[in-house]
Amino acid sequence: MSTETALDQLKQLTETGLAAIAEASDAAALEALRVQYLGRKSELNGILRGLKDLPPELKGVVGKESNLAKKALESALKERQESLGGGDGASETDPTLPGVRPPVGHEHLLTSTSELILDVFRGLGFSIARGPDVEDDYHNFEALNIPKDHPARDMQDTFFAAEDIVLRTHTSPVQIRTMKKTPPPIRMVFPGRVYRRETPDATHSSEFHQIELLYVDHGVTMRDLKGVLTQFAQQVFGDDVDVRFRPSYFPFVEPGAEVDISCFLCKGSGCRVCKQSGWIEILGSGMVHPNVFRHVGYDPETVTGYAAGMGVERIAMLRHGIPDIRLFFENDLRFLFQF
Repeated sequence: MSTETALDQLKQLTETGLAAIAEASDAAALEALRVQYLGRKSELNGILRGLKDLPPELKGVVGKESNLAKKALESALKERQESLGGGDGASETDPTLPGVRPPVGHEHLLTSTSELILDVFRGLGFSIARGPDVEDDYHNFEALNIPKDHPARDMQDTFFAAEDIVLRTHTSPVQIRTMKKTPPPIRMVFPGRVYRRETPDATHSSEFHQIELLYVDHGVTMRDLKGVLTQFAQQVFGDDVDVRFRPSYFPFVEPGAEVDISCFLCKGSGCRVCKQSGWIEILGSGMVHPNVFRHVGYDPETVTGYAAGMGVERIAMLRHGIPDIRLFFENDLRFLFQF
């Protein structure tokens, strides 16, 4: 085969292929032409495979022209495919077909639970304040009546980012920052993520979410605290739940109390959720310790206040019967789409 004969053959092949591609009426016809001109058994592919058998004076010229022909046909196929609407098997878009509804996301259960809790306290006159996740030792511990070497520090195994710099173990430091820059009265809630060196299991996580509340004014009493938390519990868990306060210790309040609600599943008769007791613990609370007021420049002889804090994950687990806190963080859509 002479050089001229091989080049004429390629020229004729390219012109015929380009003309056929331009006339293709749908994606199926275009696919047939792709196979005919560029497929494994195509004439062009045969020429490329046969290059090794050509004499040296033909290999370079024919090889170059064969590659140019292949690129020209590939480009023409791509352009025609785009003009036909993507080449997915449909010759054209049918405007009478029903639309395809895109998947729509929704709030994570922890977000919706947080908003539910915050809405309750907004309705009771509380404002919202937020603070940094990375805190200094003073705001996270000392100003909350937990000095260095205090046994209460062992209650919260802490992540230290540097000396005296920690990942906050609660949102209480935001209370300190708020009181330092705001004179009484203060009626605020403090939502946020907190961190503790916990071994993860069904009820513990090294990071979780808290919401705390603080009310400081003249003449605030434990009776005010009980009234607010009773209303909160009944709005979140149902009007028929009973609320009880048990004495408990927290270094930043005095007196301190755990808050329980009557089991909304068994109605107090005893079940797995309430551990046969008829009661479920939901949060901790108490009257702000005088030492905390002294740290922020308040006079504990003239003002009083209460504080309370709860875990958002615990509230969500109780409301929805979720057995394992780790489910909130595993991003399993089968779980998340249930809520």
